[in-house]
Amino acid sequence: MSETLAPARAEARSAGASPGAALSVRALAKSVPGGRQLFHDLDLSVRGGEIVAVLGESGVGKSTLLNILAGLDDPDGGEVRIGGEPVGPLDEAGRTRLRRERIGFVFQAFHILPYLTLGQNVGLPLALVRSDAHAIGERARAMLEAVGLGGRADDYARDLSGGELQRVAIARALIHEPALILADEPTGNLDPETAGRVLDLLAAAVRRTGAAAVIVTHSRATARIADRVLTLTASGLRDDTATKGDSDGR
Repeated sequence: MSETLAPARAEARSAGASPGAALSVRALAKSVPGGRQLFHDLDLSVRGGEIVAVLGESGVGKSTLLNILAGLDDPDGGEVRIGGEPVGPLDEAGRTRLRRERIGFVFQAFHILPYLTLGQNVGLPLALVRSDAHAIGERARAMLEAVGLGGRADDYARDLSGGELQRVAIARALIHEPALILADEPTGNLDPETAGRVLDLLAAAVRRTGAAAVIVTHSRATARIADRVLTLTASGLRDDTATKGDSDGR
């Protein structure tokens, strides 16, 4: 991997945040306009190769939390560190660099660009920081092969099913070997059978690469692949790992 790219390879507050973790969050707080508090005193620590699912109904602040972890939003208080680097003090250029080099995103809506081939979509995170088009293309083809889409690099999004598109998104999220994967309702647009296959693929990819992963979802079925299951509340994250087998069927 190019040296240019070299990325660094919860419960409620009582758990604490480990300074050596791939993701470390301490005493995070956030309110919305009007003064309603989404959460406060939130601690979270995720090590490399670990998957943490954050559960919660719509409106509790799951997506806001994910945006704060990615440096797309600022908390009212507290600290986020990715690979030991504090996010808060970074200017916008620094946060952009951090996202490009250390974070991979998997979205509910896929966000596969229709005017690019699948190979170009997967290679996009590398194209933002490198100029060797041939090497990027080879890496993209290898990543597509790893998610079961070998030989499809020159196809376009219109040729794929929803499950295949999410596999492309997973390949794109992992191509630059990020320290952290952030997934927002990654199977929300998929039928249960396809969702199960995509989740198994995501879990295998995270553990193979050693990335840390945070998945926010309302679905316990999605949370089944997680090592820890946490529920977001106004007072932080509650550990519900013991109940993760209680599927809601979604």
